[in-house]
Amino acid sequence: MSTQKDTPKQKLSRERIAAAALALADREGFAEVSMRRVALELRVGTMSLYYYVKTKDDLVAAMDDALMAEAIVPSLPKDWRRAIMLIARRTHGIFTRHPWALVSMLSAPPGLNAMRHMEQCLVALSETNLTGKQKMTLLALVDDFVFGHALREAGGDQDVDSEFAAAQIAAGAFPQIQKMFAAGRAEARKDRFERGLRMLLDAF
Repeated sequence: MSTQKDTPKQKLSRERIAAAALALADREGFAEVSMRRVALELRVGTMSLYYYVKTKDDLVAAMDDALMAEAIVPSLPKDWRRAIMLIARRTHGIFTRHPWALVSMLSAPPGLNAMRHMEQCLVALSETNLTGKQKMTLLALVDDFVFGHALREAGGDQDVDSEFAAAQIAAGAFPQIQKMFAAGRAEARKDRFERGLRMLLDAF
């Protein structure tokens, strides 16, 4: 009695293709992501992918949707500040794990999980007295803070580390910078993300 083997189409899915593309981007950079390379990762023919993703842009959209799935919080705290901080931490975590996505995913159209993420953010703010415009402003500010901090971390979060800058500071050319560093640079950088996010939310 013979059994029918699985075809590549049966083995593949949009989710598997997106996962392979994400792994490739993490390992070799987003520039290396192509239909051919993803097919090689999955050990299937390139044409097999087109049943699930029609174009390179569609592949990028699937990757973005997979990333945004990581941003969904299973259960939100009732307090809106705690809820927004939890969402922000998860979003920040995505871009620290996949720093290339900070720029490469900007052109991706919003998918189902991006809409779920936005809906969850608005649910977190639904019991506040904020107007619709204020909610959107707050969420935009949080996004700016999250993306900016993640981008800085991706660049190594360098403050004034070069020998040239250190020499200028030591020579007294920049007394305010020297004073700040003398007060303790480690304390200024410790838990910067958490403290900055709390300050932003407290301001609202």
